[in-house]
Amino acid sequence: MVLKKAEQQERLLQVVVLAMQAKKARKVTLLDLRNVEKAVCDYFVICHADSAPHIRSIAEEVEERVGTAVGEWPMRISGKENALWIVIDYFTVVVHVFSTAMREFYDLDSLWADAKRTEFPDED
Repeated sequence: MVLKKAEQQERLLQVVVLAMQAKKARKVTLLDLRNVEKAVCDYFVICHADSAPHIRSIAEEVEERVGTAVGEWPMRISGKENALWIVIDYFTVVVHVFSTAMREFYDLDSLWADAKRTEFPDED
């Protein structure tokens, strides 16, 4: 089945959020950057976790589920080595999996305050 670009992007976003929730990521937040001047992509999906193994697990789940369900593989992944902040770049969607401390320090949520924000409940 061939999806149109907008449909594929929406599906990618859904799969990313579900993958994060499945691995118990904290404070999953979607930032819609499409109407933000000079934005680097269309969407950020941000979450955090408390340990390097948990952060890696979330990132691996996102990559695997998106590849399987959407048929897209990241253009680039960075940060896997130290697992304090892993960035998964799908070109129009960029996924950020932070350690709690790094998320607080870099505060992308506030940096992109002009973006439309959707927060998802933590899965306990």
